[in-house]
Amino acid sequence: MRIASWGQPAFAAVMIALGIQGLITGRFTAVWQPVPADVPARQALVYLCALVSLGSGIGLLVTRGAALAARVLLALLVLWLLVFRLRDILRGPTGFDAWDGAAETAAMVCAALVLATGPRGARIARVLFGLALISFGAAHFVYLQPTASLVPRWVPSHSVVAAVTGAAFLAAAAGILTGICARWAATLVTLQIGLFTLLVWVPIVTVRGSKTAFQWSEFAISCALTAAAWVVADSYPPARQPREADHARP
Repeated sequence: MRIASWGQPAFAAVMIALGIQGLITGRFTAVWQPVPADVPARQALVYLCALVSLGSGIGLLVTRGAALAARVLLALLVLWLLVFRLRDILRGPTGFDAWDGAAETAAMVCAALVLATGPRGARIARVLFGLALISFGAAHFVYLQPTASLVPRWVPSHSVVAAVTGAAFLAAAAGILTGICARWAATLVTLQIGLFTLLVWVPIVTVRGSKTAFQWSEFAISCALTAAAWVVADSYPPARQPREADHARP
């Protein structure tokens, strides 16, 4: 597999950073949470996730090892989605947090699926990503005030901004799922998540006072979602350029 776009090394870099963090702290990083305390061999699982993150991230940067690295990461992410995220949904199907958490993991699965299978799995990945965006958009309305509180102070009308960005997620989901301007929808939603990471979470973890575990976790998730969205957006074929023959007179 060759590195076909900037989304792949961006996703790889995030995985490498999370892997290093997991090995240093000996704790599950944001992508691999939550895990119940009673899970057998929990500490061994922590290091397995860290090693898979680190190894797959490095592998994605190596031409010959990229496909294998993506498949290993995909397998673990799918396992995580089915064992832990689905478990939370089944235990509390009416709770929005469980669905939103599953959507975050699903977005990571989408990126890994694209990188592991290429065009063969890209269509499935785009549909799953579009469904995940519905949850992201709904979260802005379910948690409107908490989301508005994260908007930088210099931006006016915080609640309006939170609602508009939520609507933008839903519009992007509609575009991707219907195929109407899907490539633009995926590209613009990647830009939106990236700007949210840059304008909201970067100042929080670099400028303001003491940082909480929640803030670091949300920053890591936001970085990972930005990179995952980038991979999905890059999976769309480039727009067809008109040929000279198309404009030739009959």
